[in-house]
Amino acid sequence: MEVDYLFEIGDNIVYPMHGAGIIKAIEEKEILGEKQQYYVINMFIGNMQVMIPTVKIVSSSIRPVTDIIALKHIINIFHHGKSDKLLPWKQRFKVNTDKIRTGKIQECSEVVRDLMRMRKEKALNSSEKKMLDNAHGYLISELGLIKGITENQIKSFC
Repeated sequence: MEVDYLFEIGDNIVYPMHGAGIIKAIEEKEILGEKQQYYVINMFIGNMQVMIPTVKIVSSSIRPVTDIIALKHIINIFHHGKSDKLLPWKQRFKVNTDKIRTGKIQECSEVVRDLMRMRKEKALNSSEKKMLDNAHGYLISELGLIKGITENQIKSFC
């Protein structure tokens, strides 16, 4: 029986709230008496391994790494996008968390941009500092995998 998979072994992916990783294997496991196929993913941040049932891969919002064409849009977000500075920090924190959870590189870029801008004006609270560090890490982990981009280009805008 041949099964069609969304991703293949060796594919680079992005897992929301975890960053970039690579599909290392597709294995069948029996958990709680139920056999399922799992993607085994090695995450680059934290050097951890995650297993996700193949049937839940779409609902997990895992996606392929962005390509070089989308990078121009991301650079535009950093340089020309507007930041909403009027939200109270708790509301801003929730909005930013929701953006990161989408797994979309554009949303994560907006969070990094906005928090970096705020940090230039005043000190961030500890929750927002941690959020900035995490979102920046997720963004860098993906940008490093885009074919055709150099480390200097990443550092120049991020």
